[in-house]
Amino acid sequence: MLTDTPNLQSLTGTKRTKQPVRQNRARQQPKYRVILWNDDDHSFHYVVRMLKDLFGFPHTQGWQLANEVHYHGQVVILTTSYEHAELKREQIQAFGRDPDVRRCCGSMSVTIAPLT
Repeated sequence: MLTDTPNLQSLTGTKRTKQPVRQNRARQQPKYRVILWNDDDHSFHYVVRMLKDLFGFPHTQGWQLANEVHYHGQVVILTTSYEHAELKREQIQAFGRDPDVRRCCGSMSVTIAPLT
């Protein structure tokens, strides 16, 4: 024997509506550039060695970046997340003076800036 069963709407007094489908999109973090600035207190060899030790750049790429910073006044070394850019800036600042240049008093100048 069939009996009438009340529907869900009549039991709860509310109508069920479909929930919007949420897409799981990961929000991308903003990118930041690590910028190395030119000076006359560091040799090309220092720059190449620093880029190899801190960034893993091969000698030829380090030499190209050293040329770019020398002739253009600055060079973007890396574009990355803010936290990673901060870490790389701190590593460059901690790399110390160039032992081959007598007047050198410390590390190279480096800044981070948002990618626009």
